[in-house]
Amino acid sequence: MIIRAKAFPRVGLIGNPSDGYYGKTISFTFSNFRAEVILYESPELEILPSAKDQSCFNSIEDLVLDVKQHGYYGGIRLLKAAIKRFYEYCSENHIDLHRKNFTIRYHSNIPHGVGLAGSSAIITACFRALMSFYGVSIPKYTQANLILSAEVDELQIAAGLQDRVIQVYEGMVYMDFSKTIMNKQGYGHYEEMDPKLLPPLFVAYRADLGEPTEVFHNNIRDRFNRGEKKVVEAMRYWAELTDRVKQSLVEGKTQKLGSLLNANFDRRKKIYQISKENLQMIDAARSVGAGAKFTGSGGAIVGAYQDETMFQQLKKELAKHKIKCIKPKYVISKSETKK
Repeated sequence: MIIRAKAFPRVGLIGNPSDGYYGKTISFTFSNFRAEVILYESPELEILPSAKDQSCFNSIEDLVLDVKQHGYYGGIRLLKAAIKRFYEYCSENHIDLHRKNFTIRYHSNIPHGVGLAGSSAIITACFRALMSFYGVSIPKYTQANLILSAEVDELQIAAGLQDRVIQVYEGMVYMDFSKTIMNKQGYGHYEEMDPKLLPPLFVAYRADLGEPTEVFHNNIRDRFNRGEKKVVEAMRYWAELTDRVKQSLVEGKTQKLGSLLNANFDRRKKIYQISKENLQMIDAARSVGAGAKFTGSGGAIVGAYQDETMFQQLKKELAKHKIKCIKPKYVISKSETKK
């Protein structure tokens, strides 16, 4: 039997990057791209390389280009970390696993390094495949914690909390990571919402602009831990902004969503060093009247537009800077489907 498991990219709609600082966020997943893991029984346990793991190149220039696009490590390390954390979870919880081996490989067309959570999508898909192969059920909130641990603890990848939550739950989720809640139960308060509440949104990205999350998040962690007023107040501001957006979506008052997205980004600009290329993306979107902010750590943006005329103007303006612009196809979570 061949097991195929998939996971989708996510967009941090509002509140990020406060999710890593006891804040609040709203995120959604979309199916224009996907990460897929294929797993099947085999005599030995084997991880097969993907295109991002190639070690044979046509020229030295091709090698350099590959390193610029994918870094020095491909996706095999993600699968290794996921398998290790899955096994450790089962051992710690006295879950017996059968002794069959498997071969596993992955494929992903999620744009790399542009803040769409492509790495955690691969790990999420891997966990789904492993749970299916071994017949193990893990609560969603625990899955999210394990996937975060695979990246942070195993691979030392700087990461916030929202990515794994929304990719496990799918659809659209409001998340509250307040210190009181986190200390009490070890995970946040997660409230599923219907993506149909969203007004027309766009996602735009440029593949030549991605940078690792750990680069973007420079020294904010240290500044927050030191209690720097500007940083602490920004995290509180983004949490409050998230509640405002949630209320406006529930009440169907989405006309001001674009301005709230702008406010999220403008506050971020006050405490982060943002490259001129990333600023160019935001400015290009705003030049036609759309609101815009980062989907994650930079390289991709999400925004609200008024009508089809504005969307076409948006595509045209962004194309001048070699920026791709799409309408996200929302993933509807299974719980929302049952309603």
